[in-house]
Amino acid sequence: MVPAAATGESLMDQVEAIVIGAGVVGLAIARALARAGREVVLIEAAGAIGTGISARNSEVIHAGIYYEPGSLKADLCVKGRDALYAFCASHGVGHCRIGKLIVAATADEVAYLEKLAAHGAANGVDDLEMLDGAAARALEPALDVHAALFSPSTGIVDSHGLMLALQGDTEAAGGMLALGAPFAGAEPVPDGLIVRTGGAAPLVLGCRLLVNAAGLDAPGLARRIAGMPAHLVPEQTLAKGNYFTCGRKVPFSRLIYPVPEPGGLGTHLTLDLGGQGRFGPDVEWVTQRDYGVDPARKATMMASIRRYWPDVREEDLAPGYAGIRPKIPGPDGGPQDFVIQGPAIHGIAGLVNLFGIESPGLTSCLAIADKVLEETKK
Repeated sequence: MVPAAATGESLMDQVEAIVIGAGVVGLAIARALARAGREVVLIEAAGAIGTGISARNSEVIHAGIYYEPGSLKADLCVKGRDALYAFCASHGVGHCRIGKLIVAATADEVAYLEKLAAHGAANGVDDLEMLDGAAARALEPALDVHAALFSPSTGIVDSHGLMLALQGDTEAAGGMLALGAPFAGAEPVPDGLIVRTGGAAPLVLGCRLLVNAAGLDAPGLARRIAGMPAHLVPEQTLAKGNYFTCGRKVPFSRLIYPVPEPGGLGTHLTLDLGGQGRFGPDVEWVTQRDYGVDPARKATMMASIRRYWPDVREEDLAPGYAGIRPKIPGPDGGPQDFVIQGPAIHGIAGLVNLFGIESPGLTSCLAIADKVLEETKK
């Protein structure tokens, strides 16, 4: 690494911990570290918190149904769900335990609902209920489905309000936020790591702990850490999810999900805290970040929605927004799991990398933070 004096960068005193990325997960980790008495600096390339994945999702609090039993996703989603509801209640963050119906449009799809119910039970989700078509319509009369799996623990949350509350807790505990400070590289030294940032006011910071929670950028930033084994940095594929807003009031009071599709949970109906309906995300595999929504995708989305809401009209849907999910296939190409990678794996003291933190990352953020805190004590 080039010495600070040769680059014009200013050298700050040693800090105990640096977290990269001020999305919901990075904010939760910084909060956990600060509340544990660590001196924390949270660095963020953008000029505001939560402008990436955290700002472009369905804002759903997941119950923990979909994930393989024994996986990090399953464990951290269930723990995180309970912690998140408690946090929102104690901090005045807008949320609602609205409930969700996962629907089988045909008899052939019922077996998948039964599989999801078994997954959920194995993961500790103990309030799921299988419904026949009549029982599902009793809850949501506008539905036209063969059966449904009812999840009363699923909810929605004001994700921006959540991030502001996490930031407030972090700063109240002495943590610092540095915006416009993109991570430029790091180098291990005997007592930790030297971290370099770019931006208008470049810095060189010494730290004992570095947490890479940069979301879509996490693999690329890990490659800028000297000594990081290349084979332990996963290749990431990008699954773009397009959302369409509904121009009229939807006749549903709960979230409606079809059975999952490869790469996502199917084109579902979610509601915001004001009752506005939106449909998505679909799955569009992309090679670069592009958040534009192609209006031509509406036809395919309409066909998917009509399988459970036949009365939806073409004029109801308008392009909304898009998000991108960081996909890291499992070793056999199967379902991906969260990757929380500490020194026992990569051999660099004081470094924790987080890869593939897609859904249910929002739900799991507080539990992920606790998991990272455990890694720092090893």
